[in-house]
Amino acid sequence: MEGLIRKYALQNAVKFNGKANPGAVIGKIIAEKPELKKDMKSVAKKVNEIIKEIGKLSVNQQRKELEETAPELLEKKKEKKRNLFKFLGYKENDKVNTAFPPGPEKYPHIGHAKALLLNYMLARQYNGKFILRFEDTNPKLVKKEFYDIMIDNFKWLGVGWDELIYASDFMDMFYEKAELLIKKGFAYIDKSNEEEVKLSREKGIGSKNRSNSPEENLKLWQELKKAKKGSAILRLKIDLTHQNTTMRDPTIFRIIDEPHARQGKKYRVWPNYDFQNAVMDSYSNIDIRLRSKEFEMRSELQRWIQNKLGIKETKTYEFGRFNLTGVLSSGRIIREKIANKELVGWDDPSLTTLVALRRRGFLPEAIKNFVVSTGISKAEATMTWDDMIMHNKRLLDNIAPRYSAVFDPKEITIQNAPETEVELNINPNEKKGGRKIKVNNKFILSNEDIKNIKEGELIRLMDCLNAKKVKNKLIFESSEYEKGKGQKVINWLPAEGNVKIEVLMPDKQIMKGLAEHNVKSLKEGDIIQLERFGFCRLDRKEKDRLKFWFTHK
Repeated sequence: MEGLIRKYALQNAVKFNGKANPGAVIGKIIAEKPELKKDMKSVAKKVNEIIKEIGKLSVNQQRKELEETAPELLEKKKEKKRNLFKFLGYKENDKVNTAFPPGPEKYPHIGHAKALLLNYMLARQYNGKFILRFEDTNPKLVKKEFYDIMIDNFKWLGVGWDELIYASDFMDMFYEKAELLIKKGFAYIDKSNEEEVKLSREKGIGSKNRSNSPEENLKLWQELKKAKKGSAILRLKIDLTHQNTTMRDPTIFRIIDEPHARQGKKYRVWPNYDFQNAVMDSYSNIDIRLRSKEFEMRSELQRWIQNKLGIKETKTYEFGRFNLTGVLSSGRIIREKIANKELVGWDDPSLTTLVALRRRGFLPEAIKNFVVSTGISKAEATMTWDDMIMHNKRLLDNIAPRYSAVFDPKEITIQNAPETEVELNINPNEKKGGRKIKVNNKFILSNEDIKNIKEGELIRLMDCLNAKKVKNKLIFESSEYEKGKGQKVINWLPAEGNVKIEVLMPDKQIMKGLAEHNVKSLKEGDIIQLERFGFCRLDRKEKDRLKFWFTHK
């Protein structure tokens, strides 16, 4: 009977993070040996004894014993791996090349992460090439820091690329393709001003330059490289009354007199997004790109450019965007708020830039799980911080070490409390101790907890002791804290040896308090859980204190 109880207790413990449920174990035993039902009292007693023994083992030790004694109980039905990209119609042995082409014009955010990860995952699933391509043909917005932070953040997410390309390195090819369109009569130089171009597209009326011959346009094209800024642009000649407004003779080259982060002052006539995007996709032999729905109307224009140039046409699939409620995403507004000191920077804890999420303590795997969970359908989704937190918490719960901290601390005395050493677990899933704390009759509690203890109330200092409030004094009750019937479980610290800490909250409030001495061994970047407070990431170790960023509850 003992062997039977032990194997089912181990199975139940492994399934529920090391804690077996007596009722569930008894149910399994009676189902296998109904005759034991007549002696339920002794069965229940033995079950409780064995569960207590097993509870002293770590989850890994429990699993190992179960593997050795009853491996069949660990077997699970193999779940059929979900093919996220099945709807695209690719076969198992197809080779699919993809790319992710960010503009290095701001810090990447959670939306970038979705498009990046989906294209990367698609290429890896179908044995294709994945290219990271910087669409850096707007020197007004491109900055070296944005290239660097994108590369660093994308690597942090676990994404590797087969090739790294900079669109600005292909300016001569863009000029060559532009001249080809001019020669074919599909592009023309327009000397209209910005307002005139806008009206021509709105009212469907061509400018006087629209009927120029290819020869005249080639001559004006060469002159454009030395022309005055704003004096002329290169436009495609498509249809000024097209239902899709992006097809109404769009601009494909314009003069920008700004030094480029990589090319300096070598060029001043720069291609716009649609033109260089279409040309680069074909040049890189991209089969398909997955991108957000905001680009949907541009797909027709980009295919038109590829078709007229006689180059490979790229497929695109535009998925619905997900909106995260209460989160600022506009790069322009973020820049303004940083300049006005309303945000601490691109890594402000209220933002969903990757640098902010990383600094707060979100794990790359959690971000991947979150963005994949938002789906790749055409429908838009509205998500909340709680949705993202859920994915991160699932991971951190299993790996984050626990430490004790008290905010708004105040020293109290518990009369008759013995002098001893308490050993606490670093993580409840791995019952191996590791946090030794010497205690006597003096403790640190939060001022709020102290004020809320009622006369005659039995309290439990978590994993330490039980005490009762008698005539406005705390009196030691027992050290058997697991069996205590405390009406309140209170977080605590010893009176001596603690470390000053500060925690930056998402609303910029700084929480100041004390933490147990064991936090001294932490390294910058470590993510921990402060008991009964939340997960935090150690941002900086200073001489007299540790500074954390709050991750979430």
